[in-house]
Amino acid sequence: MKNVLETQNLSKFFDGLKALNRVNISVQKGSITLVIGPNGSGKTTFINTVSGFYRADEGRVFFEGKDITNKPAYEVSRLGIVRTFQIPQPLKKMTVLENLLIAPEGYGESLKDTISGRWIKREEEVVEKAFKILEFLKLDHLWDAEAQNLSGGQLKLLEVGRAMMKDAKLVIMDEPIAGVNPVLSHDMLERFVELKNMGISFLIVEHRLDIVLKYTDYIYVMANGSVIAEGRERDILNNPKVVEVYLGASDSEIECGI
Repeated sequence: MKNVLETQNLSKFFDGLKALNRVNISVQKGSITLVIGPNGSGKTTFINTVSGFYRADEGRVFFEGKDITNKPAYEVSRLGIVRTFQIPQPLKKMTVLENLLIAPEGYGESLKDTISGRWIKREEEVVEKAFKILEFLKLDHLWDAEAQNLSGGQLKLLEVGRAMMKDAKLVIMDEPIAGVNPVLSHDMLERFVELKNMGISFLIVEHRLDIVLKYTDYIYVMANGSVIAEGRERDILNNPKVVEVYLGASDSEIECGI
């Protein structure tokens, strides 16, 4: 399976401190890749550097085989990488539907389209697409609710919907199920699995390992800015280095998200 994202010796410094130290992580097309590790291990710095919010000091980032190192976040987004945040950032006074409708870039009409009336058909197509996405995410009953009235989990699903409206190829998520009840967490992750089967790739940072592990295809473990282990679920849980960085926890404790 072809890699959609690949980093080569990616490094980032803050006041001389190596927040990322020669990090090599790949995401295969149509997969869910998980990055875990204790607080301060460099996970969020990694996804911020990949998505253009931070500049890399060393190393390269490749997306679909193209070098995108240090491209600004808006250019990275236009290429098909959508980054969501631990705290969702919707336009709270707008409705759920409106939040989706403003997501696609370049939406609008030319003078020629205005005169011909083609903009009406295009608007209808965008609205239809938005409702299909809301139905897929099980948010269609909230289409006219203001975003500020949604629960934390629903807001995170709304961010996924915005990514789908942009036709994202890779969705990078920082703790998507943090603070979300287990039932909705499983429902969200099941939606992610369906989306990966449609060809959308996911790169996820998450602490709640008891919930997320079974949905992932490949896992990277970071500590002190470096990747210390990688593999599938059982490989990671049986790795002594992983147990050590999780404060000497047992396998069962790691599975509970310690």
